[in-house]
Amino acid sequence: MEIIFNDKRMPGQAVVDKMIEAGNLCLLEEGVPEDRVEISVTFVSEEEVRALNKHYRNVDKVTDVLSFPQFDNFENLPEEGIISLGDVVICTDQALLQADEFGHSPERELVYLFVHSVCHLLGYDHKQEDDKDEMRSREEEIMNEIGLERL
Repeated sequence: MEIIFNDKRMPGQAVVDKMIEAGNLCLLEEGVPEDRVEISVTFVSEEEVRALNKHYRNVDKVTDVLSFPQFDNFENLPEEGIISLGDVVICTDQALLQADEFGHSPERELVYLFVHSVCHLLGYDHKQEDDKDEMRSREEEIMNEIGLERL
């Protein structure tokens, strides 16, 4: 999997490495060939994420992460070539606030938000309680596998 960072606010290499490891695990579990996938990741300010959230979701507030999937149906993935799975937008300030609030490292929060977003790109959702439970379970499984378990 290749992560294409679209901003000069790119995290340190340790976070990037964990994002790649986690993303590859997400893809492997879903049967998506990780060697053909690329995902765009942008880190933004609170103002930027609020504007995006308002524009795309009609929600006028700051959020931690937004996901913009390129596919609605994974049966229609290209059989050859690069699979551009979608775009991830992470609000760095919100991620740091949440890391402090939840009592874990900024690294864990940034990687968790990426995993959460990759799950959305892969079709997971959390609108219904059963779906939310399934998605949260999947996220925690990935985070545990890469050594960033919840404290």
